[in-house]
Parts: sequence; structure tokens; C-alpha cells
Amino acid sequence: MLKVYGRANSINVRKVLWVLGELGLAYEREDWGRGYRPTSDPVFRALNPVGVVPVIDDGDFRLRESNTIVRYLAEKHGRTDLYPKDLRQRATVESWMDWASTELYLGMRTVFHALVVKNPAFAGMADSGVKDWGEQMQVLEGHLAKGGPYVTGTAFTIGDIPVGLTVHRWFSIDFPKPSLPAVSAYYDRLAERAAYRQHGRNGTP
Repeated sequence: MLKVYGRANSINVRKVLWVLGELGLAYEREDWGRGYRPTSDPVFRALNPVGVVPVIDDGDFRLRESNTIVRYLAEKHGRTDLYPKDLRQRATVESWMDWASTELYLGMRTVFHALVVKNPAFAGMADSGVKDWGEQMQVLEGHLAKGGPYVTGTAFTIGDIPVGLTVHRWFSIDFPKPSLPAVSAYYDRLAERAAYRQHGRNGTP
């Protein structure tokens, strides 16, 4: 059976759990990371020398990096509805995944660590994080208002997984926010999916 290494409240682990829910696959999960066994432990470093969660063990194959794992699982199980075969459509899906894990992620990470984790390294940085995150959320608002209802158009894809989890954190963390009606509608639309309700919009930021 597929095994997932990483704590269930990690946003990157949640990407993997969400796609597993979409695929209807059984799996086992083992807690690693903040609040559990540290990823600096030699046992974990033997699984992933980079020392971050998630990692999956798929039989005799181990894989790290959340977006890569999501793409691998969708491709392996033939879900061309989630991860299209057409080169241009696939590249578009991947571009939204990459954006969510870079530009969209950076401000979110600062806000999350400053206001939720209370990480001393991020003390006093919440305002700058809110500004950066808010600018990227405005990008998403404009895109969805013009070309939604999902990030690649009319159909849900794995491109929505990293975006949707960051959107959940936006609405879950308490700080002043602008009105983003297209993003709000997107958030509610994603909540129609059982796997998102379980691993995304589940009460955990």
C-alpha cells in the first residue's frame, strides 16, 4: 500500500492527501515534521536527504516534492481529466501549480508563520506578508473573474490543488482582507469536492 510520510496539517502533505482523495486510493500515513518526529532524524533523512515532507513510498519507488508527487499520482492512475495529456493544457496546469508554490506561497508563508505558528523568526513581518500575499490574491481574483470557474478554465484539475489550499489559508487566518468575490466563489466551489472538505477546508489553516 502507498505510504505517505508527513504530518496531516502540513500544506504540502495536504496536497498529496487531496489528490489521493480525488483518486480514491488507499494509503497509510506516518507523522513527521513540526510537532512530531523531526525531519532531521536520520531515519527520515534516509527516506529524503532534503529533509522535508511529504515523501511517498509507492512500492519500491520513493518520491519527494509535493507538486511532483501530485503529478506522478495523477499520471500513474490515468486521470487525464485532472492532468491533461495535451502538452499545452498540461503546461498550463503546471504553471498554476508552480505559481502557487512560488509567488503566491511567499507572502502566505510569512503570514502563517507570524500569526498562526508564532515563529519568532517571523515576528513583526505579518504586515509585509499580508501585502505580498494580497497582491497575488488580486492576481488570482482577476484571473478567475475573467476565465474561471477553475484556474485552467471550466474543469477542475490538479492545478487547483496548491492554489486551493493557499486560498483556504487566506480565508482561515484572521487579518484585514479586501473583498475578492471571484476567489470567494472559487473557495465555495472547491468545497463541493469531498476531498477538499477533508484535507483543505477542514478547520485547519
